[in-house]
Amino acid sequence: MEIKVDDLSGHQVIGLIAEHLQGMAADSPPESIHALDLDGLKKPEITFWCAWEAEELLGCGAMKELNLEHAELKSMRTASTHLRKGVARQILAHIIEVAKNRGYKRISLETGSMDSFIPARKLYEDFGFVYCEPFAEYSLDPNSAFMTKEL
Repeated sequence: MEIKVDDLSGHQVIGLIAEHLQGMAADSPPESIHALDLDGLKKPEITFWCAWEAEELLGCGAMKELNLEHAELKSMRTASTHLRKGVARQILAHIIEVAKNRGYKRISLETGSMDSFIPARKLYEDFGFVYCEPFAEYSLDPNSAFMTKEL
């Protein structure tokens, strides 16, 4: 598996982001969806990575700089044909390592609070994320779970 920065222009990547947004819409009410679309992921404060095996897209993840000490994990998604193969685990480990190298002191995330998000929350817990109050511009939402990790 090769994890590399991506410009979000390839058809496989565009399709995976569309799948991600559809999945969020299926599991969350519209006012509780915080996933970024293609334009949102192209903002300068965001770095977007894709995991590839040869020419096949396995998954993606992004990191948004909130300030010089705090980053946010965004848009973690594994391609449906590669679920339960450790793709998300490797992408998350890569993003955490980059965050440390950039000098961030903390990385936080927002994810769903519904049962369909249990595997994601378990992954984050396995990496040492703990539940926290809303951060940045988020507010309390019964459909959201907020987590953070000291780096």
